[in-house]
Amino acid sequence: MSAPFKQADDTRKVLTADEDAAGRIDAWLAATLGGEYSRSRIKALIEQGAVLVNGTAVSEPKRKIHPGDTIAIELPEPEDPEPQGEDIPLEVLYEDDDLIVLVKPAGLVVHPGAGNWTGTLVNALIHHCGTSLSGIGGVRRPGIVHRLDKETSGVMVAAKNDAAHRHLSAQFADHGRNGPLERAYQAVVWGRPRQLRGTIDAPLGRAGDRTKRAVKREESEDAREAITHYEVIERYGEKPDSTCLASLVECQLETGRTHQIRVHMAHIGHPLLGDPEYGAAFRTKANLLPDQARAVVNGFHRQALHAYMLQFEHPTTGEVMRFEAPAPADLDALLDALRAIG
Repeated sequence: MSAPFKQADDTRKVLTADEDAAGRIDAWLAATLGGEYSRSRIKALIEQGAVLVNGTAVSEPKRKIHPGDTIAIELPEPEDPEPQGEDIPLEVLYEDDDLIVLVKPAGLVVHPGAGNWTGTLVNALIHHCGTSLSGIGGVRRPGIVHRLDKETSGVMVAAKNDAAHRHLSAQFADHGRNGPLERAYQAVVWGRPRQLRGTIDAPLGRAGDRTKRAVKREESEDAREAITHYEVIERYGEKPDSTCLASLVECQLETGRTHQIRVHMAHIGHPLLGDPEYGAAFRTKANLLPDQARAVVNGFHRQALHAYMLQFEHPTTGEVMRFEAPAPADLDALLDALRAIG
């Protein structure tokens, strides 16, 4: 296809699939455009409703392309390459000239990226901290030394100058093996691990796309060490044979891989409630719950994961600082509903 596009203007591109067109629309567009747009960029445009096939917006990047399809791409206005400050409320636990400790709510993306160029924690920090964050840790991630998934709530720390950024980054890279860094999470999982306390040592790598992860063999090219320590804190709907419907588990990370707790708990057969990526096959287990608990569980639309504790060494004073955040309202309601079933 020598000239695939008929352009009405700079913000709209239209093309017609030729007789050899086949496969997923995101992959086909990426190949057809010859690198003009990355596949992740095209996927983001599709999910934003900016790609129309035969006049109808598509929302699934895996949608099949067919010969003769007319595809229109509505391109958004160019984004400012540097994130701007936005007046987004922050729950600050502590702040000084070196760092800020806050509670990230579920639903807030940490730093700008494809499909989330605004409305992120970084935008909020730039507004709150002013010019002190400029250039620290890179343009897209000023001050960020660790992250939480969009739908995971909990305690985070961000650096406000280069020295603090280097010091905190080194602590997170060491994962607390030689220092005071600790990270603890509360997770609500289906069932109950056979051992009430244990360690999951299972390497993680990509699972076929940009974001999803899976347990890999150690010899796999992209396998990275991942270790999670867990302990069952509460059990709900326990039966005489010691099985139960769900459990509250405390997890501590010895490594910090993407989706680590979510993948590890699913790997041992106990995925997190509400997890759309790694717990979807367990959704029907909600049918085993009493009516009230079932309604709450079915209405919980994110992974039940909260980073409730963070401990680290202050980069200037050397003081060991520990911060905790109680479970947010939605997770609290979920736990109350599960506790009511015994």
